[in-house]
Amino acid sequence: MLQHFGKYLLFMSTLFSRGESPRILFNRTMDEAIIIGINSIFIVAIVSTFIGAVTSVQISYNLDNAFIPRSTIGFMVREMTLLELAPTITSIVLAGKVGSSIAGGLGTMQITEQVDALEVMGINSTSYLVLPKVIASILVFPMLVILAMFLSIGGGFIAGTLTGEISQQEYISGIRSDFIPYNVVFALIKSVVFAFLISSISSFKGYYTSGGALEVGQASTGAVTNSVIAILVADFVLANLLL
Repeated sequence: MLQHFGKYLLFMSTLFSRGESPRILFNRTMDEAIIIGINSIFIVAIVSTFIGAVTSVQISYNLDNAFIPRSTIGFMVREMTLLELAPTITSIVLAGKVGSSIAGGLGTMQITEQVDALEVMGINSTSYLVLPKVIASILVFPMLVILAMFLSIGGGFIAGTLTGEISQQEYISGIRSDFIPYNVVFALIKSVVFAFLISSISSFKGYYTSGGALEVGQASTGAVTNSVIAILVADFVLANLLL
């Protein structure tokens, strides 16, 4: 494990040696941002909306005490969404979609010797291929998490009002009560950390793929597994450090 971690650190250090020009880096980053961000909006929207809806219904089901106001449903949906569901669940979903795509793409380039061709031309392949993915992930993940926040809370509102468990006024009162702005900042900090972990770990697994198509699949699977584990560990550490 220590050997792989050391290799990962050396891999990350090569991202900034013999870097590309700012113009090329910008163009590559924008291309990756479209692939990573725009193409992930649909899955993030579906997952976050239904997570909010299910959370609202389940809280309502368990909230059968007459002394607890119904507005508590909105309050709990908001807190669960901001602190955990939006940043963490969204990142886990993106680890499966984005992480496997990054690892599979780089793995395919490695076994078809496209990476070697870049090195022969004097291009730092890690700086050209990997750094734009990392920067793009750090830029678009917070945007996707913000989208997930709105849609999750909106999904809870729709589910709660359509089922008649809570009125519109009660739900809105709940999501407004005792709001702590720092919770949004905390969620965005987590999204940046998770974005770096997913993009860098997936790139590492894909870049060092060797063999054939079977190994590319194994690299994609390993990238998703390792990224999810890293997200959960980082989530625990950040919760202890920042809350």
